[in-house]
Amino acid sequence: MILRNLACLLLSITLALSAEENPAAGNPQGAYAKKALAAERLSPELRATLEKLVIPGVKINVEEWSVDVDARVCLVKGMLELIACTKDSKEHEAIIAVDAKPSHIHTALLLLRAKPGHPAMYDREGTRFVSLPPRGGEVDVFLLIKDAKGKETERPISDFITQAEQGGYTAEVQPAEGAKREKFPTHTFLFAGSVLNGDNKGPRDYLCDQTGNVISIATFGDELLCLPGVHDQADSLRMWQADGEKLPPLNSKVILRLRPHVEPPANPPAR
Repeated sequence: MILRNLACLLLSITLALSAEENPAAGNPQGAYAKKALAAERLSPELRATLEKLVIPGVKINVEEWSVDVDARVCLVKGMLELIACTKDSKEHEAIIAVDAKPSHIHTALLLLRAKPGHPAMYDREGTRFVSLPPRGGEVDVFLLIKDAKGKETERPISDFITQAEQGGYTAEVQPAEGAKREKFPTHTFLFAGSVLNGDNKGPRDYLCDQTGNVISIATFGDELLCLPGVHDQADSLRMWQADGEKLPPLNSKVILRLRPHVEPPANPPAR
């Protein structure tokens, strides 16, 4: 019922956002929406609607032009296949667990004009199946954490991931002795948008709600956010681990911040 109500609200807000666009105006700031500009260009009515919207475990942060998701640190030491999972799913291989439904996070990203695509998949081409890489709009991923004095700091998720220790490599691929382990190369992921399961005769299930693969490093084919390309789960060249020295203690509450690369809404029309 909540998701159905969100869908109706999504349609009405999307129409309002479209009405405020001015395609001919252009955007001197480039494709990445600057926070202040994005918030400034909303009409007061639409801004108030977004700020009052209640989504369990999710906040639409108009000032930051981001989706802020309640989360907790679920792993400070160990190998990673995921950045984020849903609670009670894959906490043994993800840095954080979220309480919110992935489908609700998806809805919130749409409200900030993020463009969904699809996870890696197979499609039929004539008489054979071909592999399709994932697609989707770019979304920057951050953790909002508190320091010892209680001050909140936004940090890219790549700060909390490091190259695996020696045990994560094959005999043929080993870091040089004393070499500094590499930092995770990006904090930008694709808004793949998972997939809908079921036939067209009734409601269809949002697959990520069932699997818990919210933000992935390895490729599962049902994730909400993923890396470009296809990444084998057993590929030892792409093994990463949580950087426990930089993460808050286990079970600490944090905010997962998702900021899409989008054009800000155009200035609202004069009244």
